Amino acid sequence: MCTVRTTSNPVFRNLPKQEGNGGYASFGSTTAGAAQVTQQFGQPQYTQAEPYRTGPDYRSMTIDDVVTKTGITLGVLSVTAIVSYFLVSNDADLAVPFVIGGGLVGLVLVLIATFGRKMDNPAIVLAYAVAEGLFLGALSFMFTDITFGGVGGSALIGQAVLGTFGVFFGMLVVYKTGAIRVTPRLTRMIIGALIGVVVLALGNVIASFFIEGGLGLRDGGTMAIIFSLVCIGIAAFSFLLDFDAADQLIRAQAPEKAAWGVAFGLTVTLVWLYVEILRLLSYFNND
Repeated sequence: MCTVRTTSNPVFRNLPKQEGNGGYASFGSTTAGAAQVTQQFGQPQYTQAEPYRTGPDYRSMTIDDVVTKTGITLGVLSVTAIVSYFLVSNDADLAVPFVIGGGLVGLVLVLIATFGRKMDNPAIVLAYAVAEGLFLGALSFMFTDITFGGVGGSALIGQAVLGTFGVFFGMLVVYKTGAIRVTPRLTRMIIGALIGVVVLALGNVIASFFIEGGLGLRDGGTMAIIFSLVCIGIAAFSFLLDFDAADQLIRAQAPEKAAWGVAFGLTVTLVWLYVEILRLLSYFNND
């Protein structure tokens, strides 16, 4: 019997994990069966699970549920982002409120979903999609039309979108083919790297209050380019852990509504990846 590995995505860490039989389509070909993980942040505890209670209306989560819920979530996010972009393009004064407001609301919803164990609540998932849509639309405008003087424009955004989904599908192929196996060691390395970049990013923000440009991690220079590349790499490898967590839920016959939690977790990683790719592209287009 194998255990469900801890994922670097905090949303996935509190999704229900359950021992069960296989038989359902999944992301990859990992070993069926899983021990339930009673998760506390940073310190997973592995315990034997009782089977899910089933009834006449019970249906286990399948890959189709994950694809559908993720598609809905990304659709809402995309439409909101497009609306946000055009609203800001007509009134640039909306950019900062949308970025700050959308970002803060999105963060609060992630915390509520994670610590309140409400990842499978569609209202929270879709509300997050709306908040992040406002954030991404305004941020995309700021990167391409304000902060960097309009260089790149919509073409730059298109490149960032293509790059984001290119990385996503590339890592999905890597996972399905088993080219890189998700092991406890790989998981620890990715989580450690994630904590490292978060600490550096916070340190850069704090330093920026005292030193112009902070630690140089976001000023468009060489260090900023390297930092963005590292973040993109960590986000890409995080998909492997996310796919594995989702795969284990499917194999464990988690309830259908758990697919909303999977969609939530994947969307969180996609948003982070898009922002980092857009930021990196903006550095190269900065005159």
